[in-house]
Amino acid sequence: MSMFSFLDREHTVAKPGYSRWMVPPAALCVHLCIGQAYALSVFNLPMTKLVGITESAPEDWKLTQLGWIFSIAIFFLGVSSAVFGRWVEEGGPRRAMFTAALCWAGGFFISAIGIQIHNLWLIYLGYGVLGGIALGIGYISPVSTLIKWFPDRPGMATGMAIMGFGGGAFIAAPLSVWLMNQFTTDTHIGVKETFIVLGIVYLAFMLVGSAIVRVPAPGWAPKGYVAPAQSKKLITTNNVYVYDALKTPQFWLIWWVLCLNVTAGIGVLGQASAMSQEMFPSQITPIAAAGLVGLMSLFNMGGRFAWASTSDFIGRKNTYFVFMVLGFVLYCTVPYTGSIGSVVGFVVCFLIIISMYGGGFSTVPAYLRDMYGTRYVGAIHGLLLTAWSAAGIFGPVLVNYIREYNVTHGVPKAQAYNTTMYIMAGLLVIGFICNFFVKAVDKRHHMKEEADGVAAASATA
Repeated sequence: MSMFSFLDREHTVAKPGYSRWMVPPAALCVHLCIGQAYALSVFNLPMTKLVGITESAPEDWKLTQLGWIFSIAIFFLGVSSAVFGRWVEEGGPRRAMFTAALCWAGGFFISAIGIQIHNLWLIYLGYGVLGGIALGIGYISPVSTLIKWFPDRPGMATGMAIMGFGGGAFIAAPLSVWLMNQFTTDTHIGVKETFIVLGIVYLAFMLVGSAIVRVPAPGWAPKGYVAPAQSKKLITTNNVYVYDALKTPQFWLIWWVLCLNVTAGIGVLGQASAMSQEMFPSQITPIAAAGLVGLMSLFNMGGRFAWASTSDFIGRKNTYFVFMVLGFVLYCTVPYTGSIGSVVGFVVCFLIIISMYGGGFSTVPAYLRDMYGTRYVGAIHGLLLTAWSAAGIFGPVLVNYIREYNVTHGVPKAQAYNTTMYIMAGLLVIGFICNFFVKAVDKRHHMKEEADGVAAASATA
């Protein structure tokens, strides 16, 4: 195992003079790669024609079947982040990033084999299971590290860590369409080759990120930083042990806040390309739809940084109130934009929705840091991401199956998504109520100083 000792946490401790601003690029190397998951929808329609080429043949896969690839990946993202959260926290970010790189590239290569032999279960296993594990480990790997490097601006730090995940599709969507065009012939659609190229490229970038990441030395603080002398309302200076957090009502309230916010956005994001083409068939082409996916990715990324940074000033709870209220209004507006044929209105609604969807992800680690302290925030964040797993199933299923039900019952494709939009708006009302009841964690859950020292010793042993 000595050949892999460079992955150990002690080999990633920053030496004096190391700039903390080197850590965000390391995080971006990983998050921009795994953020490709948000561009998966550009493969959906081509993968319904792998056999028929110009149109779907009877043995081709259906959109509803393909939608499960994304759902399985997001499910395993949440499961792996919960299962491996403490392993990531104690082993350090380099080992986690390295592991995520191998799993992510492996998922693409296995999926390429599945496409070659036309076996959807192999794609579920490759991209869904193995890729999903990579998503979970890679996603949480830099979060705790950046919070420790930026104790003065935790919201901004988590925004930097997570914005790359939202921005990955901005690169991946047009790149994937271009690669497919290069490899497609009259008798073959180039999805397999595209998967192989993406796997190689992502492996290289993620390994670079794992090489340059560092953790701060014990007791390090930025120049001039003074820790708060006492707890503010909803912000603690104490720590809560990772599994004790599960015993607090705040954890489950925030779990539901995240789950409902994500469910509302993720189903739309997973089918953004197909939905926009079906709602505006004469106005949005496949290339324009890929452009929309890329534009939504840009707002997803920008929202992660902007909303999380804003939460440093207005507070995490108030930031989520904004998400719920504004999201409710926008979801109720989307069917109207479709009925009047307003592409601009549709696009504007979804760009703002997706910015808040991304903002929800980047604000929640800082919300958890406020509630539970910095010691185990990465592992607690990993447990909370099971909310993303649940939402990764609820959201796409709501969009895909309600659409199919409506279409089979004679509803025009352009109006098939309206019911779902109103359901999403209702979910945000429930999220608003859950967020309303969040208050400071009871001090009986705080780690005592003696126990704190024991935990620290066991963590480094």
